[in-house]
Amino acid sequence: MTYTILGAGLSGLSCSYHIGHEQCEIFESQMHPGGHVYSYERDGFVWDEGPHVSFTQHDYVQNLFAKSVNDNFYEFSVRVENYFNDLWIPHPAQSNLYAVPEPLRTECLESFLASREVKETSATPSHYGEWLDKAFGKVFSQKFPHVYTKKYWTVAPELLTTDWIGKRVYYPETEMVINGYENPQTESTHYIKTVRYPKIGGYYSFAQVLVSGANIMIDNPVQNIDLKNKRIGLRNGDYHDYDKLINTIPLPEFIRLAKAPQKILNAANQLSCTSLLLVNVTAPHSPKLSSQWFYVYDEDKLSTRVNSTGLMSSGNVPIGKTGIQVEVYFSKYKPLTMSNEEVAQIVCKELIEMGIIDTVESVHTNLVSYANIIYDHFRRENQNIILEWLECYGLAREPDDLEPMTDWSTVKPGTLGNLALAGRFAQWKYFWSDDCILRGKYLASCK
Repeated sequence: MTYTILGAGLSGLSCSYHIGHEQCEIFESQMHPGGHVYSYERDGFVWDEGPHVSFTQHDYVQNLFAKSVNDNFYEFSVRVENYFNDLWIPHPAQSNLYAVPEPLRTECLESFLASREVKETSATPSHYGEWLDKAFGKVFSQKFPHVYTKKYWTVAPELLTTDWIGKRVYYPETEMVINGYENPQTESTHYIKTVRYPKIGGYYSFAQVLVSGANIMIDNPVQNIDLKNKRIGLRNGDYHDYDKLINTIPLPEFIRLAKAPQKILNAANQLSCTSLLLVNVTAPHSPKLSSQWFYVYDEDKLSTRVNSTGLMSSGNVPIGKTGIQVEVYFSKYKPLTMSNEEVAQIVCKELIEMGIIDTVESVHTNLVSYANIIYDHFRRENQNIILEWLECYGLAREPDDLEPMTDWSTVKPGTLGNLALAGRFAQWKYFWSDDCILRGKYLASCK
C-alpha cells in the first residue's frame, strides 16, 4: 500500500514520517518542504513565517523536536506585552489593569465587576462580541479585544462564533483582575509561559527529523484531482495514480482542484480565512525590546503583532543588530488596498514611533495567503457540505471533524479511508504545530 500526500508542510511531513517514508510520496508546490514552519536566511538574518515557538505540553512532540535539533534549543520564560496609546501593558491586559491609565483603568474594573454580578446562564453567547463583553465587561472589551479582533481577524467580533476560543483567550477570575488592578501580577497569567526555540536555523529546525528520508517531489504542484479514478494531474503534464490520498493543502483549493459540483464549490468559496503580510525589518543596533513579542491595540496602526527575532534566538540575527517581524492582516472582509511596499513603509514609521528601532537598515515583505481561519457563523454548515461530498470518495468522517480543535486525550484510532485530510487548512481547524504532528501520528495509527 502506498500513500500519496499533497503538501510537504508539517502535517504532510508528519504523516509520511509516522506511516513510513518508504510507503509515501509527497507532492509539494514550493521549492522547499516545511510549509508554514519553513525558515530562511537573508543577509545573515533568519526569518520564520510569523512568531513560531514551541509551548506544547505533549511529551511526544517535545521529544521529537528536541531530537530534530540534537537538544540544541533554548528554553525560556516568555515576556509578552501590549502597546496601547504610547503605553506598555503586560499581556494579557485584562489581568494587568494597573498599567492602564486613569480614568480608563477604574472604568475597566467597575465594568468588569458589573459583568460578573450578572446572573450566569447556561446559554452560549451568540457571538464572540457577546462573549467578550461578558468575560471582561463592556468598557475593557470595547477598548481592547474588540479593536484587536478587527485587526487580527479582520472582522468585528459579532461576526465570529465562540467555538474556537477554548483557552486561547484568557478568562480571568475576579480576584485575579482585582489584584492586577492594584499591583503587577507576581507571575504571568498568559497561557504561554515557557517556550522552546532552536538555537540555530529558525523554527524549521524542529522539523528536521520529519524531513530526513522523506520522498518529496518539490516544485511539483498539482493541477487537478480526479477523486473518482484516484488520479492527480501535475503541472508538468504527468499523471500520478494513488491508492490512498492524504491532503494537507487548503480545503478550498483542494475542492477547486477536484472540480467539484457547483454546490460544493459554493460552500468552499464561503469558507473564510485571513491573509498575512509579514514585514521583516532590520536595524543596525541591538534590540531595544525586552519582550519577545507584543500586540498593538491602536486602531490607527497597521502593525498588529510584532516579534523580535533575536530574542527568540541570538542565532537569528548578526551580532549587534535587530530583526523585527510585523504582522499585517487582511481578508475578503478587509482587502489590502496598498502595495506591499506602501505597507512596509508605513510599518517602518510605526516601529520608529513606538520606539522599537531607531532607524531602518533593510526591509522586505513575505505574503502568506492562508493565515488564520475565520470562524464565522457560516463556517460549520459549509464545511459539513464539503465533508459530506468527500465521503463519496473515501473520506471517513470523524466525531470532531467540524470542531475547530481536537482534544488529543480523547481521540481513539479510527478508519483511514481512501481519502484523508491533515492539518490546519485541509481540516479547517485552529491547529498549532503540535496538533499537526499529532494528526500525522493519528492517521498512521488508522492504517
